[in-house]
Amino acid sequence: MLRAVLFDVDFTLFRPGPELGPEGYRRIGERHGLTLDPARYAEARVDSIETLSRERDLVHDEEVWIAFTEQIVRGMGGDAEGARECAIDMVREWERHENFALYEDALPVLDELRRHRLGIGLVTNGQRDLAEFVEHHRLRVDAMVGSRAHGRIKPHPSIFEAALDALGVRAEETAMVGDSYEDDIEGARALGIRAILLDRDGLRLGEPERIDTLLALPAALGLRRA
Repeated sequence: MLRAVLFDVDFTLFRPGPELGPEGYRRIGERHGLTLDPARYAEARVDSIETLSRERDLVHDEEVWIAFTEQIVRGMGGDAEGARECAIDMVREWERHENFALYEDALPVLDELRRHRLGIGLVTNGQRDLAEFVEHHRLRVDAMVGSRAHGRIKPHPSIFEAALDALGVRAEETAMVGDSYEDDIEGARALGIRAILLDRDGLRLGEPERIDTLLALPAALGLRRA
């Protein structure tokens, strides 16, 4: 019996604003004397993710986020002095709560889950203070675990276990929803949590447990409209 649903935060419930995208990098780069090409952002970000995945030890470390961002800066053409300082400034922008907005499909689905009396939890990696972030956006959740406070990042099992403990549920009573296959889906499934991939951009069309909008989540969970 389903009792709770866990959600990733960035790119699942919340959309990062323009200050955190290609043009944001370009503007911050200018402040550090760097000419960054927004057209190279997507490829630079993918390359940085692949490098981080190979090297990370699943411990939350601000230096990892700075190095990740610096690699994006360099991949966009900022391979020069000032790249690290530019990356630090961008990491600080990711800590600003106002740089994020809820996706339009988030609140209706969260309300529907509440009508079914399901617990709602957040499990996220990142530098932001998650409690302050939730309060800033006036989001109603029953539990939250962020890697900054927890000390481990997804897909480490302990971050999922902390969320289960906070909700007072077992793995088999819980579903996880997120946009990262490696962090959210594989991490949750390793503990026996049912995991549903939110694939907004259609990158994993062959994934059987997949939705392309949160509006499809209640049906995917087998919930009848309350």
